[in-house]
Amino acid sequence: MPEITRNGDDFTVDAKIIAEGLDLPEHAIARAMASGAITTRFERGEGADAGRFRLNFFHRGKTLRLTVDAEGNLLSRARFERGQA
Repeated sequence: MPEITRNGDDFTVDAKIIAEGLDLPEHAIARAMASGAITTRFERGEGADAGRFRLNFFHRGKTLRLTVDAEGNLLSRARFERGQA
């Protein structure tokens, strides 16, 4: 099974990717998302970046940014403390 899948305008990211990126145990991801402890932001590329998407995950000052193509293939992964964007 792919780690990132796309269904229309929605993407599903494997909990393992999010856990590794935010330094959390994999089993805690669903609960943290449901409770609002992990928040997300979706960005659609325009112009030269058309067909690319940024999937951002935020938790306690940490940000995980995944850039994917239209099929959900991972193009880049970045992790930083908030304020370093």
